[in-house]
Amino acid sequence: MPEFQPFVPAGESRPEFTVRALLLGSIFGIIFGGVTVYVGLRAGLTVAASIPISVLSISILRAFGRASILENNIVQTTGNAGQSIASGVIFTLPALVFLGFELEYSRIFMLALIGGWLGVLFMIPLRRQLIVEEHGVLTYPEGTACADVLIAGEKGGSLASRVFLGLGLGSLYTFFQNDNIFKAWPGTPEFQPDFGPNHIMKGASIKADATPEYLGVGYIIGPRVAGTIFAGGVFSWLVLMPTIYFFGKALPSPVYPGTIPIAQMGPSQLWSTYIRPMGAGAVAAAGLITLLKTMPTIVNALTAGFRKMRPGAADGRKPIRTENDLSMSVVVFGSLALVALMFIFLQFKPVPGAYVGWGANLAASLLVIVFGFLFVTVSSRIVGLIGSSASPVSGMTIATLMATAAIFLVKGWTAPAFGALAITIGGVVCIAASNSGDTSQDLKTGYLVGSTPWKQQVALMIGVVVSTFAIGFTLNLMNTGLQQFRASEQPWDISSAHPGVAVQDDTKRLPEQFPVMNADKTTSTHHKSEYVVLNAVGSPELPDGKYLYSPTTGRIEVQWIQGIGSEKAAAPQARLMATVINGILSRKLPWGLVMVGVFLVVAVELLGIRSLSFAVGAYLSIGTTLAIFCGGVVRWMVDQAVKRAGGDAAEAESEISPGSLYASGLIAAGGIVGLMGVALKGYETTVGKGDLLNFPAGNPFDHAWVSVLAFLMLAYSLYYFARKPLKK
Repeated sequence: MPEFQPFVPAGESRPEFTVRALLLGSIFGIIFGGVTVYVGLRAGLTVAASIPISVLSISILRAFGRASILENNIVQTTGNAGQSIASGVIFTLPALVFLGFELEYSRIFMLALIGGWLGVLFMIPLRRQLIVEEHGVLTYPEGTACADVLIAGEKGGSLASRVFLGLGLGSLYTFFQNDNIFKAWPGTPEFQPDFGPNHIMKGASIKADATPEYLGVGYIIGPRVAGTIFAGGVFSWLVLMPTIYFFGKALPSPVYPGTIPIAQMGPSQLWSTYIRPMGAGAVAAAGLITLLKTMPTIVNALTAGFRKMRPGAADGRKPIRTENDLSMSVVVFGSLALVALMFIFLQFKPVPGAYVGWGANLAASLLVIVFGFLFVTVSSRIVGLIGSSASPVSGMTIATLMATAAIFLVKGWTAPAFGALAITIGGVVCIAASNSGDTSQDLKTGYLVGSTPWKQQVALMIGVVVSTFAIGFTLNLMNTGLQQFRASEQPWDISSAHPGVAVQDDTKRLPEQFPVMNADKTTSTHHKSEYVVLNAVGSPELPDGKYLYSPTTGRIEVQWIQGIGSEKAAAPQARLMATVINGILSRKLPWGLVMVGVFLVVAVELLGIRSLSFAVGAYLSIGTTLAIFCGGVVRWMVDQAVKRAGGDAAEAESEISPGSLYASGLIAAGGIVGLMGVALKGYETTVGKGDLLNFPAGNPFDHAWVSVLAFLMLAYSLYYFARKPLKK
């Protein structure tokens, strides 16, 4: 077999680690990091950013003069760090909100930085073995596709025009559709079936969040995965929820974990009360099953990794340009520095009101290194076989959390503070594993095009630092910008102890004045000085969340619904992490519902279906899964049209097809404009004025059928441009 030759030979020198490449990559890291947070919290899914970044880089750098393929590779390497770090963050750290703690910007930044750098450092000694020595075995599909894009751009042709087209049309659509901007028509058309005097199908709901990002995600993941996700949504919203209502409507008292009778619940309340615990059990079981399936790969990855690190593995000769990694001293001393940084941060910046002692903080820092190296090695090899999107990072994180929680339980560390510490450990490990997988893909791209490894590794570290600035900001923006205040009249005695309910000094996070939605859909303005904040976690009297208690009336008057965890930003993986931690440490969990989800996944696995996709769909709102399914249907229609025309089906299904590029533009448009809408909503709440740009209610477009028609037109544009060939 002839020796592999990269596109740019080792003996050839071209511009690579340039200032403009780093600046452009950093800009993309900030943009796609924010977009990933926005889409991931809403859809529970993330998509790779390396290919759209590469396509845009080729076009932009070409406008400033001749660009090297190695420069474009540095751009995508730097920018892709934002997407991978954001994926790890949103899967774990929002769990702090569900446990009743604040999402501090400094905490998100530091944990993301430590996890991101660990993911890069631990990959350095593995690069030669995984990327080079197993070149024919580990394909790294996303990395190989990205290399194809860069090489095609070097040879000529226009790819970026299709991304910009999707970005433009998607942005125009989102400005009118988004609830926080113009809201010309309903953003989520809904139909609640309720037939006959016996209320047949009462409790069910059919709706769709008609956004371009969901349409684009569905197209990229394809009809099979999109259909499996939607099947989970159909089962939850059109089977389980009406069944719960049918059998529970006659019960006069609440059924745990509900706090009001089932007959008084609407679809959203049924979903948040009963479907979420089932979905959490399903996602946990599916993640662990996926992890168990990859155990042979895990063992092989660890064995090969340790063998590579034995003394004498290198022959001491000076490496050529394309083999020159950062030295092992950087790995060793860098890792030790990160352990020290983790300990110092936890020691001097504990979760507010939750100091756990230096011993627990030191144990946490060491556990991060142990689990981090284990799952970085595992993740790096798995993505080489099946790609980043199928890597069971959530399963690895669940395993980390369960092991950590078990250790804490044995030690007697069961206070809420230790739950926050466990999430901290799991978050850093998840971020490291997520980033190492994408780092592996980037290094594979670099190997194929002939880049210098140490320059890519430094670019990755720069990308981690830059993107973390945007990720923490976006996460907090989502939590505050999507928050709601709803009237809730309930007598309460704050002087008595209530299990699972604690008084919190959290009024500093409230705006001075804020609008409260009343039962009759009108709004009234309230002042934060009127209230005391209560936090409920695992309470038999109040659903989990925050409430505003009025000492004057002796009642809970307002339910403070955080943006993260709401139906608009469900954050399913983070909710799962909080459920696992809280359930183990408090020994309180709605086990009946959780086990229903577990055995549902077992049944799905026995049917030969990918249970993780089904479980995520069962957890999410049907509004999300239906919109994603529409994108999958468009992909199926395009594939069938190409086959009928005698075209290349493999090319139509590739990640650099016209449809995939247009869909990437739709995702970017939905994320960017959606974040603008969230920022506008946050501003409106801060100044005490709402709906600054919204079309007036009752305008000629304010009908559900207009929303459906507009979404169908956007879907047709995707179908049309997916069939339109790219210009060569």
